[in-house]
Amino acid sequence: MTAAPVPAMLRAEAVSIAFAGTPVLTDVSVGVAEGEVLALLGPSGSGKSTLLRIIAGLVRQDSGHVVLDGDVIDDIPTHRRNIGLVFQDEQLFPHRTVAENIEFGLRMRNVARSVRAHRVEELLDLVGLQGFGARRVTDLSGGEAKRVALARTLAPSPRIVLLDEPLTGLDRDLHDQLAGEVARLLRAAGATAVLVTHDHAEADAIADRVVRIQDL
Repeated sequence: MTAAPVPAMLRAEAVSIAFAGTPVLTDVSVGVAEGEVLALLGPSGSGKSTLLRIIAGLVRQDSGHVVLDGDVIDDIPTHRRNIGLVFQDEQLFPHRTVAENIEFGLRMRNVARSVRAHRVEELLDLVGLQGFGARRVTDLSGGEAKRVALARTLAPSPRIVLLDEPLTGLDRDLHDQLAGEVARLLRAAGATAVLVTHDHAEADAIADRVVRIQDL
């Protein structure tokens, strides 16, 4: 007997967008199930990062819909979508400590200080940076900064984690090491995630399922 397909928690449905009259995405549809890590694989300029930004609400598609938990979220602003983003360049706050960076999303939600402190320690332990809370992010190595960025994204327990080429700029050995760590961290956190990358080995190392953007 064939198992019934797992319903998608997040879906992009027939999404199209063009920039200055040039099509970037045309009738693209893809879904990710709860607890799944999906990789969108494709070369630069293939539209994979644009699709990620549409899902996040940073860019508005020309047609089609984004559906989360059965609800169309096209008109919901980014900060209310409960979606976490990890960017290529981390975008950590240089004037804040590691702990202050990690707790930022919780502070914006007016979470109590004691709860924030506990969550920060929990995430520092998860990403292997115990004792780093008081450090300035400008003193971190590239790999440490990547892990802090992921911890900051996970802190508010987002419904979806979106990772836009998160390991760009690292040497190959560190890149491969962190790919394994990111896979472990996402699963340890029970996260549902969409990764975009041009690196097939990275996609295979991190994701449960790999989809080529050209095939959508």
